[in-house]
Amino acid sequence: MSALFWHFVFYSFFGYLVEKLFAFAVRSPHQVRRCFLVLPLCPVYGLGMLAVLAAPESLLRSPLLPLWGAFAATAVEYAMHLFYERALGVRFWDYTKQPGNLGGRVCLPFSLAWGVLTAAAAVYLEPWVERCAQQPMWLTAAFAAALVWDGGASAQVLLATRDIDALGLTPPERGKT
Repeated sequence: MSALFWHFVFYSFFGYLVEKLFAFAVRSPHQVRRCFLVLPLCPVYGLGMLAVLAAPESLLRSPLLPLWGAFAATAVEYAMHLFYERALGVRFWDYTKQPGNLGGRVCLPFSLAWGVLTAAAAVYLEPWVERCAQQPMWLTAAFAAALVWDGGASAQVLLATRDIDALGLTPPERGKT
């Protein structure tokens, strides 16, 4: 169970880095990450990779891995968006202007990207993550407590405000006090 937790943490952190790199590469005006947690972790990526890695070993070694990765990660992304929207009243991302979108929750270009990224992660990152996931129980418990606290505090802020900017992830606009 501890290794599963660390897989979630590592892939959530890698997802955070992907978000930052993507925003920089496309020169997004939204350079500040928008994510449920204040910690530098994006849970949708961690959960998406856990879904990919839950496949049978034969699929993880198959040429169909990118297709499975696209499907699994997109399903998790859709479910997480629905959860954030219905349970917390917020939208962290909106793909309505992207081709092949489903209610702005997922879209074809990003689903294809998830297929490539998850397959690459399963082949190249997973052996390293597997070794790093062997952490002492005290460290796992401490990090899990921090994660639970962050998630609870973030949920409270979002439920009270219904505003992702209330998490303090974006700088205030100039001229506003």
